[in-house]
Amino acid sequence: MSSNEKVIQRIKDVSKSGKISCHAAHELAKELEVSVREVGKLINALNLKIIACELGCF
Repeated sequence: MSSNEKVIQRIKDVSKSGKISCHAAHELAKELEVSVREVGKLINALNLKIIACELGCF
């Protein structure tokens, strides 16, 4: 399983009803030792919505 596949699988595991919190995305990046930007790109590719944005953007 490639690195991206592992990240995608964990994103799917954590997301609920097509949504994932900003905090959860940051925690996944830390857990999987990838950049937050990479997690964000994959969240977008999966058409998931980011909720509870820590910056108030979403």
